Amino acid sequence: MATRTLVRFVYSKVQNNFVQGARLLSTPAPLTENFEFIKVGKTGTKNNVGVITLNRPKALNALCNGLMLEVAKALDTLEADTSIGAIIITGSEKAFAAGADIKEMANNTYSQCVAGNFLSHWNRVAETVKPVIAAVNGYALGGGCELAMMCDIIYAGENAKFGQPEILIGTIPGAGGTQRLTRSVGKSKAMEIVLTGNQVPAQEAEKMGLVSKVFPVDKLLEETVKLGEKIASNSQLITAIAKESVNVALETTLQQGLKFEKRQFHGTFATKDQKRAWQHFLKNALPILLTSKYCVY
Repeated sequence: MATRTLVRFVYSKVQNNFVQGARLLSTPAPLTENFEFIKVGKTGTKNNVGVITLNRPKALNALCNGLMLEVAKALDTLEADTSIGAIIITGSEKAFAAGADIKEMANNTYSQCVAGNFLSHWNRVAETVKPVIAAVNGYALGGGCELAMMCDIIYAGENAKFGQPEILIGTIPGAGGTQRLTRSVGKSKAMEIVLTGNQVPAQEAEKMGLVSKVFPVDKLLEETVKLGEKIASNSQLITAIAKESVNVALETTLQQGLKFEKRQFHGTFATKDQKRAWQHFLKNALPILLTSKYCVY
């Protein structure tokens, strides 16, 4: 695909997402809807961070079809809410999600999987326009690890364990485990994890770049909310453009990515959000910086 065509395609994708969102924003869906497998709410001092909590404790939050459909519906609701600037997906202290629901898929056949495009709707998490943060305590294995990797940032508790154990039951990852993991940790580490089924502790996951930060178990959600609030304090439009630009880096060559970034950077100067932020900076922050002994201007 030519660079110009690629840029137009991705830019139009961002634009279309916002147009669709704008149509929904006039009648935001309530968060009071009852779900069977998840809990949904708002948090933060300004109530501007959405939280989706996986809630199948007896199954260690195994990702059944019903749960993933509910997650997709909750994301639709949170994306349509103008007050929400970031979204957190979390589980329990024991398990973020211990994997896909093996019992549910045990009798699947190849023809059924192909005809029904099995697991395709799971990608709704990765398609979310607003930033999504995974707060992982306990097990994040198989589909659970893949769900975490669909998010934009992963924070982990000290007891978190990541892995792709599908090889141990005669199959392979099917929701991004061989693809996103390789892009996060590199070929050698990804091969080791996928071909052995070994579990990776949080501290090791942080060292290899799979996880951004590790916290005590009881502080994980608190710290993740702080991150969500920090992100939500910025322009939602500019945040979405920045997120899309980072994601494009995984899909293009360096030169294509640099050209896309430059055009997106230029485009921000056509927004009211950029004008307001720069005027605020020039009026309030710049005078302080210019008088600081650490100023580099």
